[in-house]
Amino acid sequence: MKKLLPLIHKISGLIAFILIASFFVSSLFVDMFGDKTAVISVKSNIFVAIWFLIPLMAITGMTGMKMAPKVTSGPIGAKKKRMPFVALNGLLVLLPAAYFLKNMAINGEFNSLFYTLQTIELLAGFINLTLMGLNIRDAMTLKRGRKSLSSKSL
Repeated sequence: MKKLLPLIHKISGLIAFILIASFFVSSLFVDMFGDKTAVISVKSNIFVAIWFLIPLMAITGMTGMKMAPKVTSGPIGAKKKRMPFVALNGLLVLLPAAYFLKNMAINGEFNSLFYTLQTIELLAGFINLTLMGLNIRDAMTLKRGRKSLSSKSL
């Protein structure tokens, strides 16, 4: 079980990161180059995919807490401090934005409110990608540190 927990954490976190990146990139490109039909498709697909993302984020958070419940400093402590912001940003900004943008697109409401919400969604998504990217960097730093320690003990 000890080896399975880190694997689940790594896979769920990586898939969540890739999903968020795909939401960000697809939104950016469809707004710049797509027609209204493409925007509707992207916004509808993002809203559906969010329901896969939410459990992935929860699994990532739970496995992370289970692996290092008492750690409050260093790279793991930094990861723990970032994740509540990522979660709140996702639930309070990104989820409602995805809902409203999907509905506005379906109803053909491509107005200033739509583009304001789209801008907020892109900014919040970029922030989450950045914070999750920092978490990935910290995890890789920890892994490299463990490898160098194990090679020194030989």
